[in-house]
Amino acid sequence: MLRCLYCGAVMTEVIVLNGGSSSGKSGIVRCLQAVLPDPWLALGTDTLVEAMPASMQASDAGIEFAPDGQVIVGPEFRTLEAAWIEGVAAMARAGARVIVDEVFLGGADSQKRWQKALGELRVLWVGVRCDSVVAAGREVARGDRVIGMAASQADVVHRGMVYDLEVDTTHAESMECARIIAAHVS
Repeated sequence: MLRCLYCGAVMTEVIVLNGGSSSGKSGIVRCLQAVLPDPWLALGTDTLVEAMPASMQASDAGIEFAPDGQVIVGPEFRTLEAAWIEGVAAMARAGARVIVDEVFLGGADSQKRWQKALGELRVLWVGVRCDSVVAAGREVARGDRVIGMAASQADVVHRGMVYDLEVDTTHAESMECARIIAAHVS
C-alpha cells in the first residue's frame, strides 16, 4: 500500500536565519544541511558581499565596514541587494529549498524587503540570538571580522522582528539549534 507522506501539506521552502555577526548562523546552516532530509542551498549576506567587486567596499555607494564595527551601506549596495533577494526568491520558486543566513541591520524594514520578495513562498523565520560578549569573543577568535561588529549587531538586528522561532547560541551548540529548527520544518 502506498501513502502520501505530505498529502497536500504546505512544505517549508525557505528558512531565514537572522542574527548578528558571529552569532552562530553559519554553523547552524551547515548543521541544518546535514540533518534536513532534502537538499537545501545555503545563501547569505556574506555570499552577496563576496560576489561584489572589491570597489564596492571602497565606495560610499557600496558597503563600508567602519573601524568600530559599524556597517554602512549605500545606494549601489541596496540596488544589488534587491536584485540578489529577488534571485534567491526565484530559486525557491523554481523548486530549490533555500536557507538564508542574514544580518538584518535595518531590523523590521529588512524583513519587509524579504517578505515582499518571498511573497507566497512558505518561510520559516528564525531569530538567532547570542549574548554580545560571547559573540564578541567568537569574533576575536575568527579573526576575519572587524572587531566591534558582533557587539554592535547583537541586539539591533532583532528590533521589530517577527519570528516563528528563536534559538540562542550563547550556550547551545549549532547542532542542537539546527535540530530545534528542523523540528519546525514541514
